[in-house]
Amino acid sequence: MGYHRRMSESKAVIFGCAGPELTSDEAAFFAEHRPWGFILFGRNIVSLSQVADLTASLRDCIGRPDAPVLIDQEGGRVQRFKPPLVPQYPSGADLGALYQVNPEAGLRATWIMSRLHAFDLYSLGITVDCLPVLDVPAPGGHEVIGSRAYGITPDVVAALGAAACEGLKAGGLLPVIKHIPGHGRAGADTHFELPRVDASWAELSLRDFAPFKALSGEAMAMSAHVVYSAIDPEHPATTSRRVIDEVIRAEIGFDGLLMSDDVSMNALSGDFAVRAGAIFAAGCDVTLHCNGNRAEMEAVASITPVLSGDSLRRAKAVMAAFRAPDLSDEIALRKEFEGLMAAS
Repeated sequence: MGYHRRMSESKAVIFGCAGPELTSDEAAFFAEHRPWGFILFGRNIVSLSQVADLTASLRDCIGRPDAPVLIDQEGGRVQRFKPPLVPQYPSGADLGALYQVNPEAGLRATWIMSRLHAFDLYSLGITVDCLPVLDVPAPGGHEVIGSRAYGITPDVVAALGAAACEGLKAGGLLPVIKHIPGHGRAGADTHFELPRVDASWAELSLRDFAPFKALSGEAMAMSAHVVYSAIDPEHPATTSRRVIDEVIRAEIGFDGLLMSDDVSMNALSGDFAVRAGAIFAAGCDVTLHCNGNRAEMEAVASITPVLSGDSLRRAKAVMAAFRAPDLSDEIALRKEFEGLMAAS
């Protein structure tokens, strides 16, 4: 479009698009509503060159060449880029298993895997990977986390989560710690229903919140659509002013950009304007809408404010946190990673 917009003109939302190419209607909608960033899913991926064209088109239509483009590229069963475009990477649990046998090797493999994600993504214009999963599974927890978790103790999850963050940042990407303040006890899949966790605040603090406290200095976090009855029996964390103020901001100490998990997940109730309004009222900085459905996006956009105040400050801090990729040798790292995982 031949011009640049300031980030202070951006709305506090991250949108997805419907397919592998941006349609003219989508481009016009995004140009009008100026989302802060975008997120890609498997439906948006056909080839590497096509994805590079798509990320460029998304940024061009809003006039922000630095707009963040996100993806969930964890490894294991949550991996939007798949073979043959990129290798199939191990799960968080696989890395954790290596760590249990050899902590040094587990930490190194976790760093390398994130650095390899960055090699895969950075050249395509993808700048944020929604990784690491800092949830600590507990007995009775739903398998929606399961093998995505690095381990079943907070110290292991925090250690490997930190290594994952550093690997991404070394490759020019930023991480998103998720799902704050902890999804591991949830007994349901939030894509389909709203789980309720009845553990005491003290129990949650010792186990669930601990990895997030350890990584509270990261630039971005994604909320959990989970009710913690000891803290707020009425609202999931995503729409709970008390959870966000007293737990995420105060106890955990996270002052980075807080984005909601996907507003279209069935854990949330009400129409999309109601959902988005509740997310902002609770204190989330940015709402996330993933599926590219135009009617839903219009409803979300109708209630979404322009970034301002602390949310704008945090968004600017995100942009300031990006750094140039290091000089790592991709071929050497892939060989080292294969050796580490084979030894496990």
